[in-house]
Amino acid sequence: MDRASLNRFLPRGKFVIAASSLLAASIIATGIYWSIPPASFDVNEVTAGRLAPLDSSPVVGSTSAATLIEIAETLLKKPGGFLSNDVMPPGLYLDNIPKFNFTNDSWLFPASESQYEEAIAALNSYLSRVVDADQSDAQFYARADNLASWLSNVESRLGSLSQRLSASVLQQRANTDMAGDPSAMQSTPARAEVAVKTPWLEIDDVFFEARGATWALLHLLRAAEVDFVQVLDDKNAGASLDQIIRELESSQRSLGFPMVLNGSGFGMFANHSLTMANYVSRANAAIIDLRRLLSQG
Repeated sequence: MDRASLNRFLPRGKFVIAASSLLAASIIATGIYWSIPPASFDVNEVTAGRLAPLDSSPVVGSTSAATLIEIAETLLKKPGGFLSNDVMPPGLYLDNIPKFNFTNDSWLFPASESQYEEAIAALNSYLSRVVDADQSDAQFYARADNLASWLSNVESRLGSLSQRLSASVLQQRANTDMAGDPSAMQSTPARAEVAVKTPWLEIDDVFFEARGATWALLHLLRAAEVDFVQVLDDKNAGASLDQIIRELESSQRSLGFPMVLNGSGFGMFANHSLTMANYVSRANAAIIDLRRLLSQG
């Protein structure tokens, strides 16, 4: 390349580099803004605000319904909107968010957002009917067995999250695939112990999924504290629920570092996943105690 050609190329190359740097900086800045976690909210204030246009007072179940709607709308309307099905940056790599009971990565025919909007519309319809004394087709039964059944699902969810968070560090675990069924069979022999470790690129995915799930659960439990107050008082279980809520509140503390650290158990650096697993496990243990109280006659 002669000098004249080189002189013409250099300004063009500088422009490309500058434009690329500006684009990268914009993507990073937008990603940081979109990653700001949602603030906690008061379930009673949210319920009152949603019932005000209906000119209705809270009834059993209205707090749980209003809280679920608020959580769902937060997922869709937070900065950046719903990100899990994005195909372009920065949403492409900001996919660590809680999920609805519909595939979270469908971006067309139908888009995940459209299905979730339908779910929110159905919840709003339920809320308007459950507070209407003239309609009896929408009911919320605040019974001890119903609360215990829901907590059983929560227990399974938290147990799974705790296991996945703990796997941020290589572990040797007993193979429990055949446990609990003496007549169970499998195709080929398997090792008695298995090595479990979360892939390096998925460490932050698991951490932020757990953080989002515990944020949502925290508010749902606060709502249950309102709707099941009589049940909790009858079983003297209010303190147990308070303890679960406190553990989940601790899981929402701000990170002291701009990224999820993955140090070894007693090494020099923190392991945020293990810290989160600790809070999740303690909340799960308290849920087991609460279910035991609810099952007592």
